[in-house]
Amino acid sequence: MEILVQALQLILSLSILVIVHEFGHFIAAKIFKTKVEKFYLFFNPWFSIFKFNYKGTEYGLGWLPLGGYVKIAGMIDESLDKEQLKKPPQPWEFRSKPAWQRLIIMLGGVTMNVVLAIVIYVAMLSFYGEEYLPTSEANKYGISVDSLAQQMGFENGDKIIAIDNYFEPDFNKIPADIILNEARTAKVIRNYDTVTIVFPNGSLNKMIKQKSPLFIAPRFPFVCNKFAKKSVAKAAGMQIGDTIVGINGQYIRYFEEFRQEIQKHKNKSVVINIKRGNDSINLPMQLDDKGLIGVYPEANLTAFFKLHKKDYSFGEAIPAGFRKTWTGIGNYLKQLKLLFSPKVKAYESVGGFITIGSIFPAVWHWESFWRLTAFLSIMLAILNVLPIPALDGGHVLFLLYEIIARRKPSDKFLEYAQIVGMVILFSLLILANGNDIIKLFNK
Repeated sequence: MEILVQALQLILSLSILVIVHEFGHFIAAKIFKTKVEKFYLFFNPWFSIFKFNYKGTEYGLGWLPLGGYVKIAGMIDESLDKEQLKKPPQPWEFRSKPAWQRLIIMLGGVTMNVVLAIVIYVAMLSFYGEEYLPTSEANKYGISVDSLAQQMGFENGDKIIAIDNYFEPDFNKIPADIILNEARTAKVIRNYDTVTIVFPNGSLNKMIKQKSPLFIAPRFPFVCNKFAKKSVAKAAGMQIGDTIVGINGQYIRYFEEFRQEIQKHKNKSVVINIKRGNDSINLPMQLDDKGLIGVYPEANLTAFFKLHKKDYSFGEAIPAGFRKTWTGIGNYLKQLKLLFSPKVKAYESVGGFITIGSIFPAVWHWESFWRLTAFLSIMLAILNVLPIPALDGGHVLFLLYEIIARRKPSDKFLEYAQIVGMVILFSLLILANGNDIIKLFNK
Protein backbone atom coordinates (compact mmCIF):
# COMPACT_ATOMS: atom_id res chain seq x y z
CA MET A 1 0.00 0.00 0.00
CA GLU A 2 2.86 2.38 0.85
CA ILE A 3 4.46 1.77 -2.55
CA LEU A 4 1.12 2.47 -4.26
CA VAL A 5 0.74 5.79 -2.41
CA GLN A 6 4.29 6.81 -3.39
CA ALA A 7 3.67 5.78 -7.02
CA LEU A 8 0.43 7.77 -7.21
CA GLN A 9 2.14 10.85 -5.80
CA LEU A 10 4.97 10.47 -8.31
CA ILE A 11 2.57 10.10 -11.26
CA LEU A 12 0.47 13.09 -10.18
CA SER A 13 3.56 15.24 -9.60
CA LEU A 14 5.12 14.32 -12.96
CA SER A 15 1.78 14.91 -14.71
CA ILE A 16 1.60 18.44 -13.30
CA LEU A 17 5.22 19.11 -14.25
CA VAL A 18 4.84 17.78 -17.79
CA ILE A 19 1.62 19.68 -18.49
CA VAL A 20 3.10 22.93 -17.17
CA HIS A 21 6.35 22.42 -19.09
CA GLU A 22 4.69 21.60 -22.40
CA PHE A 23 2.17 24.42 -21.90
CA GLY A 24 5.16 26.79 -21.80
CA HIS A 25 6.16 25.71 -25.30
CA PHE A 26 2.53 25.66 -26.40
CA ILE A 27 1.61 29.18 -25.29
CA ALA A 28 4.85 30.70 -26.64
CA ALA A 29 4.22 29.02 -30.01
CA LYS A 30 0.65 30.33 -30.05
CA ILE A 31 1.81 33.86 -29.23
CA PHE A 32 4.01 33.81 -32.35
CA LYS A 33 1.26 32.18 -34.44
CA THR A 34 3.12 28.88 -34.79
CA LYS A 35 1.01 25.80 -35.38
CA VAL A 36 1.04 23.20 -32.60
CA GLU A 37 0.01 19.85 -34.06
CA LYS A 38 -0.08 17.76 -30.87
CA PHE A 39 -0.15 18.27 -27.09
CA TYR A 40 0.27 15.02 -25.14
CA LEU A 41 0.59 14.01 -21.53
CA PHE A 42 2.74 10.84 -21.57
CA PHE A 43 4.04 9.26 -24.76
CA ASN A 44 1.80 7.41 -27.19
CA PRO A 45 3.77 4.98 -29.37
CA TRP A 46 1.33 2.91 -31.47
CA PHE A 47 -1.82 4.14 -29.70
CA SER A 48 -3.31 6.72 -27.31
CA ILE A 49 -5.59 6.17 -24.31
CA PHE A 50 -7.73 9.00 -25.67
CA LYS A 51 -7.37 12.00 -27.98
CA PHE A 52 -9.41 14.80 -29.49
CA ASN A 53 -8.88 17.74 -31.86
CA TYR A 54 -9.52 21.35 -30.97
CA LYS A 55 -8.67 24.30 -33.24
CA GLY A 56 -6.13 22.31 -35.25
CA THR A 57 -4.29 20.74 -32.28
CA GLU A 58 -4.59 17.10 -31.25
CA TYR A 59 -4.76 16.77 -27.47
CA GLY A 60 -4.28 13.35 -25.93
CA LEU A 61 -3.17 11.05 -23.13
CA GLY A 62 -0.50 8.49 -23.93
CA TRP A 63 0.01 5.17 -22.19
CA LEU A 64 3.77 5.40 -21.51
CA PRO A 65 4.25 7.63 -18.40
CA LEU A 66 7.77 8.85 -19.16
CA GLY A 67 6.95 12.48 -19.86
CA GLY A 68 4.97 14.23 -22.56
CA TYR A 69 5.41 16.44 -25.59
CA VAL A 70 4.10 19.10 -27.92
CA LYS A 71 4.66 18.62 -31.64
CA ILE A 72 5.29 21.99 -33.24
CA ALA A 73 4.93 22.22 -37.00
CA GLY A 74 8.23 22.56 -38.88
CA MET A 75 10.45 21.64 -35.96
CA ILE A 76 12.93 18.76 -35.82
CA ASP A 77 12.04 16.99 -32.59
CA GLU A 78 11.82 13.44 -31.24
CA SER A 79 9.22 12.56 -33.88
CA LEU A 80 11.88 12.99 -36.61
CA ASP A 81 9.15 13.92 -39.10
CA LYS A 82 11.28 14.08 -42.26
CA GLU A 83 8.34 14.23 -44.69
CA GLN A 84 7.15 17.55 -43.35
CA LEU A 85 10.63 19.03 -43.69
CA LYS A 86 10.79 18.06 -47.38
CA LYS A 87 7.93 20.44 -48.12
CA PRO A 88 8.43 24.20 -48.62
CA PRO A 89 8.40 26.15 -45.31
CA GLN A 90 5.02 27.58 -44.40
CA PRO A 91 4.54 30.86 -42.49
CA TRP A 92 2.93 29.04 -39.54
CA GLU A 93 5.85 26.66 -39.10
CA PHE A 94 8.57 26.86 -36.45
CA ARG A 95 11.36 26.91 -39.05
CA SER A 96 9.86 30.02 -40.68
CA LYS A 97 9.95 32.13 -37.54
CA PRO A 98 12.81 34.51 -36.65
CA ALA A 99 15.51 33.00 -34.45
CA TRP A 100 14.58 35.14 -31.44
CA GLN A 101 10.98 33.87 -31.57
CA ARG A 102 12.15 30.26 -31.87
CA LEU A 103 14.44 30.85 -28.88
CA ILE A 104 11.53 32.09 -26.75
CA ILE A 105 9.41 29.09 -27.81
CA MET A 106 12.18 26.68 -26.79
CA LEU A 107 12.71 28.42 -23.44
CA GLY A 108 8.98 28.45 -22.71
CA GLY A 109 9.01 25.04 -21.01
CA VAL A 110 11.83 25.64 -18.54
CA THR A 111 10.50 29.13 -17.83
CA MET A 112 7.12 27.72 -16.86
CA ASN A 113 8.77 25.12 -14.62
CA VAL A 114 10.61 27.88 -12.75
CA VAL A 115 7.38 29.89 -12.54
CA LEU A 116 5.58 26.82 -11.18
CA ALA A 117 8.20 26.40 -8.44
CA ILE A 118 7.80 30.06 -7.47
CA VAL A 119 4.00 29.76 -7.39
CA ILE A 120 4.15 26.61 -5.24
CA TYR A 121 6.59 28.16 -2.78
CA VAL A 122 4.57 31.38 -2.54
CA ALA A 123 1.37 29.40 -1.92
CA MET A 124 3.03 27.10 0.64
CA LEU A 125 4.60 29.95 2.58
CA SER A 126 1.27 31.80 2.60
CA PHE A 127 -0.69 28.73 3.72
CA TYR A 128 1.73 26.76 5.91
CA GLY A 129 4.36 29.31 6.83
CA GLU A 130 7.89 28.10 7.50
CA GLU A 131 8.98 25.90 10.38
CA TYR A 132 12.33 24.38 11.19
CA LEU A 133 14.45 23.07 14.03
CA PRO A 134 17.07 25.71 14.96
CA THR A 135 20.58 24.36 15.33
CA SER A 136 20.78 26.13 18.69
CA GLU A 137 17.79 24.04 19.85
CA ALA A 138 19.21 20.77 18.47
CA ASN A 139 22.39 21.51 20.40
CA LYS A 140 20.39 21.34 23.65
CA TYR A 141 20.98 17.58 23.75
CA GLY A 142 23.73 17.36 21.13
CA ILE A 143 23.54 15.21 18.02
CA SER A 144 23.00 11.51 17.44
CA VAL A 145 25.37 9.99 14.88
CA ASP A 146 25.50 6.78 12.85
CA SER A 147 28.57 4.76 11.86
CA LEU A 148 29.28 6.99 8.83
CA ALA A 149 29.26 10.16 10.93
CA GLN A 150 31.54 8.44 13.42
CA GLN A 151 33.97 7.64 10.60
CA MET A 152 33.89 11.32 9.68
CA GLY A 153 34.89 12.24 13.25
CA PHE A 154 31.57 13.12 14.90
CA GLU A 155 30.54 11.67 18.26
CA ASN A 156 27.20 11.31 20.01
CA GLY A 157 26.50 14.46 21.99
CA ASP A 158 28.56 16.81 19.81
CA LYS A 159 27.06 20.28 19.47
CA ILE A 160 27.65 21.68 15.98
CA ILE A 161 28.75 25.31 15.91
CA ALA A 162 30.16 25.58 12.37
CA ILE A 163 30.56 23.77 9.06
CA ASP A 164 33.60 25.14 7.22
CA ASN A 165 33.44 28.16 9.59
CA TYR A 166 29.75 28.84 8.75
CA PHE A 167 26.97 28.52 11.31
CA GLU A 168 23.81 27.08 9.74
CA PRO A 169 20.76 28.22 11.76
CA ASP A 170 18.50 25.48 10.31
CA PHE A 171 19.68 22.11 11.67
CA ASN A 172 18.00 20.11 8.89
CA LYS A 173 20.09 21.92 6.27
CA ILE A 174 23.42 20.86 7.77
CA PRO A 175 23.67 17.48 5.95
CA ALA A 176 22.93 19.19 2.61
CA ASP A 177 25.45 21.94 3.41
CA ILE A 178 28.14 19.34 4.06
CA ILE A 179 27.41 17.50 0.79
CA LEU A 180 26.59 20.33 -1.64
CA ASN A 181 29.38 22.65 -0.44
CA GLU A 182 31.85 19.75 -0.25
CA ALA A 183 32.65 20.75 3.32
CA ARG A 184 35.99 19.71 4.73
CA THR A 185 35.70 20.63 8.42
CA ALA A 186 33.24 21.03 11.27
CA LYS A 187 33.56 22.70 14.64
CA VAL A 188 31.75 21.15 17.56
CA ILE A 189 31.54 21.53 21.30
CA ARG A 190 32.48 18.20 22.90
CA ASN A 191 32.57 17.89 26.69
CA TYR A 192 32.83 21.68 27.01
CA ASP A 193 35.82 21.84 24.62
CA THR A 194 35.77 23.23 21.07
CA VAL A 195 36.95 20.53 18.66
CA THR A 196 37.71 20.92 14.94
CA ILE A 197 36.84 17.83 12.89
CA VAL A 198 38.61 17.32 9.55
CA PHE A 199 36.61 14.99 7.34
CA PRO A 200 38.70 12.13 5.90
CA ASN A 201 39.04 11.70 2.13
CA GLY A 202 36.17 9.78 0.59
CA SER A 203 33.58 10.96 3.13
CA LEU A 204 31.57 12.86 0.53
CA ASN A 205 31.25 9.83 -1.73
CA LYS A 206 30.08 7.69 1.22
CA MET A 207 27.45 10.28 2.21
CA ILE A 208 26.07 10.42 -1.33
CA LYS A 209 25.89 6.63 -1.57
CA GLN A 210 24.13 6.40 1.79
CA LYS A 211 21.44 8.86 0.52
CA SER A 212 20.21 9.57 4.03
CA PRO A 213 20.44 12.91 5.86
CA LEU A 214 20.22 10.98 9.14
CA PHE A 215 23.95 10.36 9.47
CA ILE A 216 23.56 13.20 11.96
CA ALA A 217 20.23 13.74 13.71
CA PRO A 218 18.88 15.56 16.77
CA ARG A 219 19.22 13.56 19.96
CA PHE A 220 16.32 13.36 22.41
CA PRO A 221 15.33 11.49 25.57
CA PHE A 222 13.59 8.10 25.27
CA VAL A 223 10.02 8.83 26.33
CA CYS A 224 7.53 5.98 25.88
CA ASN A 225 4.90 7.01 23.30
CA LYS A 226 3.22 3.67 22.52
CA PHE A 227 3.77 -0.07 22.72
CA ALA A 228 4.21 -2.79 20.12
CA LYS A 229 1.64 -5.61 20.07
CA LYS A 230 3.92 -7.96 21.99
CA SER A 231 5.75 -5.64 24.37
CA VAL A 232 7.80 -7.04 27.23
CA ALA A 233 8.05 -3.50 28.60
CA LYS A 234 4.26 -3.13 28.84
CA ALA A 235 4.01 -6.57 30.44
CA ALA A 236 6.63 -5.48 33.00
CA GLY A 237 4.57 -2.43 33.96
CA MET A 238 5.92 0.41 31.83
CA GLN A 239 3.41 3.19 31.07
CA ILE A 240 2.95 5.80 28.36
CA GLY A 241 4.97 8.88 29.28
CA ASP A 242 7.67 7.00 31.21
CA THR A 243 11.22 8.15 30.45
CA ILE A 244 13.85 5.40 30.09
CA VAL A 245 17.07 6.47 31.78
CA GLY A 246 19.16 3.31 31.99
CA ILE A 247 19.80 -0.42 31.60
CA ASN A 248 20.95 -2.44 34.61
CA GLY A 249 21.83 0.77 36.42
CA GLN A 250 23.94 2.07 33.52
CA TYR A 251 22.80 5.63 32.86
CA ILE A 252 21.45 5.95 29.32
CA ARG A 253 19.39 9.03 28.64
CA TYR A 254 18.89 9.11 24.87
CA PHE A 255 16.92 6.93 22.49
CA GLU A 256 19.72 6.18 20.01
CA GLU A 257 22.11 5.18 22.79
CA PHE A 258 19.47 2.90 24.32
CA ARG A 259 18.78 1.25 20.95
CA GLN A 260 22.47 0.47 20.51
CA GLU A 261 23.00 -0.74 24.08
CA ILE A 262 19.92 -2.98 24.32
CA GLN A 263 21.17 -5.05 21.37
CA LYS A 264 24.01 -6.26 23.59
CA HIS A 265 21.48 -8.02 25.85
CA LYS A 266 19.62 -10.34 23.48
CA ASN A 267 18.09 -13.39 25.22
CA LYS A 268 19.05 -11.95 28.61
CA SER A 269 17.23 -10.66 31.66
CA VAL A 270 17.65 -6.93 32.15
CA VAL A 271 16.43 -4.21 34.47
CA ILE A 272 15.18 -1.11 32.66
CA ASN A 273 15.50 2.03 34.76
CA ILE A 274 12.75 4.60 34.22
CA LYS A 275 11.56 7.95 35.56
CA ARG A 276 7.84 8.38 36.15
CA GLY A 277 7.22 11.89 37.37
CA ASN A 278 9.47 12.27 40.42
CA ASP A 279 9.75 8.52 40.95
CA SER A 280 12.61 6.25 39.89
CA ILE A 281 11.41 2.75 39.01
CA ASN A 282 13.26 -0.41 38.03
CA LEU A 283 11.45 -2.84 35.73
CA PRO A 284 12.93 -6.35 35.26
CA MET A 285 12.16 -8.01 31.91
CA GLN A 286 13.34 -10.89 29.72
CA LEU A 287 14.49 -10.00 26.20
CA ASP A 288 14.09 -12.27 23.18
CA ASP A 289 16.61 -12.97 20.41
CA LYS A 290 15.81 -9.61 18.77
CA GLY A 291 16.77 -7.59 21.82
CA LEU A 292 13.64 -5.42 21.72
CA ILE A 293 11.42 -4.23 24.56
CA GLY A 294 8.49 -3.23 22.30
CA VAL A 295 8.40 0.52 22.95
CA TYR A 296 7.99 3.31 20.39
CA PRO A 297 9.65 6.59 21.41
CA GLU A 298 8.04 9.99 21.39
CA ALA A 299 9.39 11.34 18.07
CA ASN A 300 7.49 14.62 17.83
CA LEU A 301 10.25 17.23 17.96
CA THR A 302 7.93 19.76 19.60
CA ALA A 303 7.94 17.57 22.72
CA PHE A 304 11.64 18.35 23.23
CA PHE A 305 12.51 21.40 21.13
CA LYS A 306 11.13 24.83 20.40
CA LEU A 307 10.78 25.00 16.61
CA HIS A 308 11.21 28.24 14.72
CA LYS A 309 7.91 29.17 13.08
CA LYS A 310 7.37 32.13 10.76
CA ASP A 311 4.04 33.01 9.20
CA TYR A 312 3.92 34.94 5.93
CA SER A 313 1.34 37.28 4.52
CA PHE A 314 0.77 36.84 0.78
CA GLY A 315 2.86 39.95 0.11
CA GLU A 316 5.73 38.64 2.23
CA ALA A 317 5.50 35.19 0.63
CA ILE A 318 6.14 36.50 -2.91
CA PRO A 319 9.79 37.62 -2.44
CA ALA A 320 10.39 34.66 -0.10
CA GLY A 321 9.10 32.29 -2.80
CA PHE A 322 11.50 33.83 -5.33
CA ARG A 323 14.38 33.41 -2.87
CA LYS A 324 13.54 29.74 -2.18
CA THR A 325 13.38 29.05 -5.92
CA TRP A 326 16.71 30.79 -6.51
CA THR A 327 18.29 28.82 -3.65
CA GLY A 328 16.81 25.61 -5.06
CA ILE A 329 18.32 26.32 -8.48
CA GLY A 330 21.73 26.97 -6.92
CA ASN A 331 21.58 23.78 -4.85
CA TYR A 332 20.61 21.64 -7.83
CA LEU A 333 23.44 23.08 -9.91
CA LYS A 334 25.79 22.04 -7.10
CA GLN A 335 24.32 18.53 -7.28
CA LEU A 336 25.03 18.40 -11.01
CA LYS A 337 28.59 19.49 -10.34
CA LEU A 338 28.99 16.54 -7.96
CA LEU A 339 27.42 14.24 -10.56
CA PHE A 340 30.18 14.98 -13.06
CA SER A 341 32.99 14.93 -10.49
CA PRO A 342 35.30 11.90 -11.02
CA LYS A 343 36.57 12.39 -7.48
CA VAL A 344 33.14 12.11 -5.84
CA LYS A 345 31.68 9.56 -8.30
CA ALA A 346 28.13 10.70 -7.59
CA TYR A 347 27.06 9.15 -10.90
CA GLU A 348 27.25 5.76 -9.17
CA SER A 349 24.29 6.82 -7.04
CA VAL A 350 22.12 8.25 -9.82
CA GLY A 351 18.58 6.90 -9.52
CA GLY A 352 15.59 6.59 -11.81
CA PHE A 353 11.86 6.48 -11.21
CA ILE A 354 12.14 4.16 -8.20
CA THR A 355 14.52 6.58 -6.49
CA ILE A 356 12.38 9.60 -7.35
CA GLY A 357 9.24 7.84 -6.16
CA SER A 358 10.89 6.87 -2.88
CA ILE A 359 11.41 10.52 -1.88
CA PHE A 360 7.64 10.90 -1.51
CA PRO A 361 6.19 9.98 1.91
CA ALA A 362 4.49 6.61 2.39
CA VAL A 363 1.28 8.39 3.41
CA TRP A 364 -0.38 11.14 1.40
CA HIS A 365 0.82 14.46 2.83
CA TRP A 366 -0.03 17.52 0.78
CA GLU A 367 2.65 19.79 2.23
CA SER A 368 5.36 17.24 1.41
CA PHE A 369 3.81 16.58 -2.00
CA TRP A 370 3.91 20.25 -3.04
CA ARG A 371 7.38 20.80 -1.59
CA LEU A 372 8.74 17.84 -3.57
CA THR A 373 6.85 18.92 -6.71
CA ALA A 374 8.50 22.35 -6.48
CA PHE A 375 11.89 20.67 -6.16
CA LEU A 376 11.21 18.37 -9.14
CA SER A 377 10.02 21.36 -11.17
CA ILE A 378 13.35 23.09 -10.59
CA MET A 379 15.17 19.85 -11.41
CA LEU A 380 13.20 19.44 -14.65
CA ALA A 381 13.92 23.04 -15.67
CA ILE A 382 17.67 22.70 -15.16
CA LEU A 383 17.95 19.28 -16.79
CA ASN A 384 15.98 20.44 -19.82
CA VAL A 385 18.21 23.46 -20.36
CA LEU A 386 21.40 21.35 -20.47
CA PRO A 387 23.06 21.73 -23.89
CA ILE A 388 22.23 18.18 -25.01
CA PRO A 389 20.57 17.63 -28.41
CA ALA A 390 16.97 16.39 -28.01
CA LEU A 391 16.60 18.52 -24.88
CA ASP A 392 15.40 22.13 -24.95
CA GLY A 393 18.95 23.19 -24.12
CA GLY A 394 20.26 21.56 -27.30
CA HIS A 395 17.79 23.52 -29.43
CA VAL A 396 18.69 26.68 -27.52
CA LEU A 397 22.40 26.06 -28.18
CA PHE A 398 21.83 25.78 -31.94
CA LEU A 399 19.61 28.86 -31.93
CA LEU A 400 22.24 30.89 -30.10
CA TYR A 401 24.77 29.73 -32.70
CA GLU A 402 22.39 30.87 -35.44
CA ILE A 403 21.89 34.27 -33.82
CA ILE A 404 25.63 34.83 -33.34
CA ALA A 405 26.88 33.32 -36.63
CA ARG A 406 23.85 34.55 -38.63
CA ARG A 407 23.79 31.13 -40.23
CA LYS A 408 21.29 28.36 -39.53
CA PRO A 409 22.54 24.77 -39.05
CA SER A 410 21.29 22.49 -41.82
CA ASP A 411 18.20 20.35 -41.31
CA LYS A 412 20.34 17.25 -41.86
CA PHE A 413 22.73 18.32 -39.08
CA LEU A 414 19.81 19.02 -36.71
CA GLU A 415 18.32 15.62 -37.57
CA TYR A 416 21.55 13.78 -36.73
CA ALA A 417 22.02 15.88 -33.59
CA GLN A 418 18.51 14.91 -32.49
CA ILE A 419 19.32 11.22 -32.94
CA VAL A 420 22.57 11.55 -30.97
CA GLY A 421 20.74 13.41 -28.21
CA MET A 422 18.06 10.73 -27.99
CA VAL A 423 20.75 8.03 -27.71
CA ILE A 424 22.38 10.00 -24.87
CA LEU A 425 19.06 10.44 -23.07
CA PHE A 426 18.10 6.78 -23.38
CA SER A 427 21.56 5.78 -22.13
CA LEU A 428 21.13 8.02 -19.07
CA LEU A 429 17.65 6.60 -18.53
CA ILE A 430 19.02 3.06 -18.64
CA LEU A 431 21.88 4.00 -16.27
CA ALA A 432 19.58 5.64 -13.72
CA ASN A 433 16.92 2.93 -13.69
CA GLY A 434 19.55 0.21 -13.94
CA ASN A 435 21.10 1.54 -10.72
CA ASP A 436 17.67 1.30 -9.11
CA ILE A 437 17.24 -2.32 -10.15
CA ILE A 438 20.75 -3.27 -8.96
CA LYS A 439 20.03 -1.67 -5.58
CA LEU A 440 16.79 -3.63 -5.27
CA PHE A 441 18.61 -6.92 -5.79
CA ASN A 442 21.42 -5.91 -3.42
CA LYS A 443 19.05 -5.17 -0.53
